[in-house]
Amino acid sequence: MEKLQNILESLSNFVWGPVMLVFLVGTGIFLTIRLNFLPWRNLGSSLKKLVSKESRKTDNGAGDISPFSALMTALAATVGTGNIVGVATAMVLGGPGALVWMWISAAFGISTKYAECALALKYRTVNKSGEMCGGPMYTLKHAFKNKKIGKILAAMFAVFTLLASFGIGNATQANSISSSVTNTFRASPVIVGIVISVSTALIVIGGIKSISKVTTFLVPAMAVFYIIAGIIVITLNYKNVPEGAALIFKSAFNTKAAAGGIAGTIMTSMRYGIARGIFSNEAGLGSAAISAASATSDHHVKQGYINMCGTFIDTIVVCTITGLVIASSGLIGKTDAQGAALTIAAFETALGKTGGILVTISIVLFAFSTILGWEYNGEKSLEFLLKKPVYCYIYRVVFSFLTFIGATASLDIVWAFSDIANGLMAIPNLISLIALSKALAKDTKEYQKALK
Repeated sequence: MEKLQNILESLSNFVWGPVMLVFLVGTGIFLTIRLNFLPWRNLGSSLKKLVSKESRKTDNGAGDISPFSALMTALAATVGTGNIVGVATAMVLGGPGALVWMWISAAFGISTKYAECALALKYRTVNKSGEMCGGPMYTLKHAFKNKKIGKILAAMFAVFTLLASFGIGNATQANSISSSVTNTFRASPVIVGIVISVSTALIVIGGIKSISKVTTFLVPAMAVFYIIAGIIVITLNYKNVPEGAALIFKSAFNTKAAAGGIAGTIMTSMRYGIARGIFSNEAGLGSAAISAASATSDHHVKQGYINMCGTFIDTIVVCTITGLVIASSGLIGKTDAQGAALTIAAFETALGKTGGILVTISIVLFAFSTILGWEYNGEKSLEFLLKKPVYCYIYRVVFSFLTFIGATASLDIVWAFSDIANGLMAIPNLISLIALSKALAKDTKEYQKALK
């Protein structure tokens, strides 16, 4: 078992290694240029549309849920423990400067997220139950010129997404909830597992409309809760903010390792910052496009712009809060704490034990929302593979039960295996984005003329 674990970890390191990171960021750079920087130029107006009443309506075009609900469901899957644990891990292993590289990868990830979500709406279909079905698997199947290769790549994406949904989108999230609640409140893992499992089942059994009702409330609420708590900590530690901010930018471009126990050269900062940034916002992996396809919209470019806001919110806003809390805590280079423990310690520098409780609550909310968002991703992938919506009901029951297993068992192998599947999702998705970029650029420029 230990040997298998080592093999899987080595494979995971390879999949998430330099080649994949260059492929992901390189595709983002390519798309940003090919789209004439229009995703960047329209980010401000897209954020305004996101918070408008129009984005919450379902009477403008075909779809299952509102544009706002579609984004919240996508964000539910992406705003997770990576925003708390992942940022802290990156800043320890890659140095404080890793935060800068998270921002840079997110900037180009905005274009990638726009492209995959816009294409998902353009090539979505309607199943026998009258529900929208879309995502990279449908884009590859219907839009790829070589139909045989398109179908193979589509099946690959669906299989990888399905596998990832059980691990990275389920068991590991349930385990994070259980560990946090057990450590902070001394609760029984079995009780925690039962609560998570039952709660998940009650929500997902109703499908996308039921999931979106919860995520539309939960995601904004938990994000605002965490952001406000983080701002309070940063404000109370204001004396350390200038030094912490300087350290972030200085270490991002260091050619030599810093002194004082602070890790990070420019290469390690790039590696961990980009990897954790992509792991957090999932730009390029294609997962967000699945729920984006369920949105009510009269134009695929319009919804693409709405959904690309998710990368901005996830990384530029939420991850930045975590990074600044840690940077202003004065703990960098002075503690052995990593991951969640470092974030908790940073919050406790200003708020005492209350800070630890706030982080624990945030982990629970973030992880649970990830479970809900990823259930839909896995369900639609299974439906694509087996063609019959009836299998979705079986999947919902199995998925809900697995949250109990995840909360009560050690799942290192499941984590490593799903981590690999999560990374492999990017390959067919990025191929489709590059292959279809010319047509998408044409659609984008035509829509821009209509906007003017």
